[in-house]
Amino acid sequence: MKLDGFGLFVKDMGTMIRFYRDVLGFEIREAEDTGNVYLIKDGTLFMLYERKNFESMTSKKYEYITGLNGHFEIALYVDTFEEVDRCFAEIVSKGAAPVLQPTTEPWGQRTCYVADPEGNLIEIGSFNKPFQR
Repeated sequence: MKLDGFGLFVKDMGTMIRFYRDVLGFEIREAEDTGNVYLIKDGTLFMLYERKNFESMTSKKYEYITGLNGHFEIALYVDTFEEVDRCFAEIVSKGAAPVLQPTTEPWGQRTCYVADPEGNLIEIGSFNKPFQR
């Protein structure tokens, strides 16, 4: 098996589309009243699924955390420490909830965290060099 992408189950599709499109800069072409969003971000499939549609499809009811979601993070990489600081300030000014101010960790990474409108954690980090796989 090969990792293809990841998806978020969202309560308010319009709010989440506006956040990922307008605050984080993801290219989303679907209308805000859509049930599902599929897009490629830097070679990774990223999906937004409306919770009620997923529950209907699977004929199951799920529990969803409110507030900050500590189950996973979405990690975004930038090339320099300065970009971490700049992106954090810009994203917070556009409405992301600050979780951790930019900090240089003992292992050499500069990192920060914000949360999207439904509490999913988003990390912006750098090792002060271009990303390498």
